Amino acid sequence: MWFFDPTLLLFLLLPVAAFSGWVIGRRHDANLEKSQRTNLPVEYLQGLNFFLNEQPDKAIDLLIQTLEVNKETVETHLALGSLFRRRGEVDRAIRIHQNLIARPMLPPDLRAQAMYELGQDYMRAGLLDRAEDIFKELLKAFPKKKLGVNELLDVYQQEREWQKAINIAQTYLSHSDKQQQKMVAHYCCELAEAAMKDNLTEEAAKYVKQALAHDASSVRASMLRGDIARQAKKYTDALQSYQNIENQNPEYVSEVIEPIIQCYQALQQPTEMLEYLRGLLHRHGGVTLLLNLAEQLQKIEGDASAAALIEMELQQHPSLRGLNKLIDLHLGHVKEEVRKQLSVLKAVITQIIEKRPTYQCQNCGFGSRVLYWHCPGCHNWNTLKPAQGIEGGR
Repeated sequence: MWFFDPTLLLFLLLPVAAFSGWVIGRRHDANLEKSQRTNLPVEYLQGLNFFLNEQPDKAIDLLIQTLEVNKETVETHLALGSLFRRRGEVDRAIRIHQNLIARPMLPPDLRAQAMYELGQDYMRAGLLDRAEDIFKELLKAFPKKKLGVNELLDVYQQEREWQKAINIAQTYLSHSDKQQQKMVAHYCCELAEAAMKDNLTEEAAKYVKQALAHDASSVRASMLRGDIARQAKKYTDALQSYQNIENQNPEYVSEVIEPIIQCYQALQQPTEMLEYLRGLLHRHGGVTLLLNLAEQLQKIEGDASAAALIEMELQQHPSLRGLNKLIDLHLGHVKEEVRKQLSVLKAVITQIIEKRPTYQCQNCGFGSRVLYWHCPGCHNWNTLKPAQGIEGGR
């Protein structure tokens, strides 16, 4: 069964574009013979034959050699190159776009478009260094067009060249666009995390400050600022940073419960800690907060107090993680036969919980048990949020 190739269709349309430009360019010449204006070139027929005989490379070579590049035909070249790239035939797309750029008489706006398409080809082929060079050259030659800014940022994100990404963003992106500034804040946080790994505390603090300057609501920056202060044993400052997250985005409060508890413990303030955790639970709920509060109650007041808290919360907000903890609290206070039954139930619930993602992207649905600030699925920033629901909510 024969399937029609869309590339062949585009090739069939090429003489229409070529002929239109050819006629327009020669309309002033009244003495031109009619046969010269209407007959298809022999080379076109040869190229068509190559396509029909499944020899597209030879057809493209012939096309490049014979089809004049001008304003009337360049769109056809661009369309053909784009078609090849979408089909995964990147080498062919590259050849077509390189041929366009090599034409010295190509108008500037069309040259910019051809360069942009070639950069896209290189990215699709995984040739990030070549893509970077093309987009940098494009921005240098046509700075007002800003063509390739997002693609160049994508290259730097893949290469983890965060300072280069910051420089490009500050040069070409709008300082009043909140979403773009949030993205730059993440670049600064990436540099801060790298500095912390190398024990460069002052440098990390500098990048965190820059991140908050770009995005005062950056939860990630507040978490890092709290971590830096906690490592320096400045527990009051750390608490202030962690607690500020409730005002920035309460969805992420669960991410800082454990370090908040550590700070209160270091400050030897158990009463203040329980009061603060109870207030958070009342204002926002959440099973992670519930379990951490229950654990502290268990240490301070005993199993019964912790179990009573969980039972009360489960009636209003059912959760498998909460139920699992409740079973755990009762295991030491029941008969052997009941203990065995509860252990089986606990094992089943644990398996269910472990199969569920802890975080889920609000944009593409990507699920993970690790918090990624840059979604591996859709490559958007700050779209992974703690998962909610009875099976594995935070």
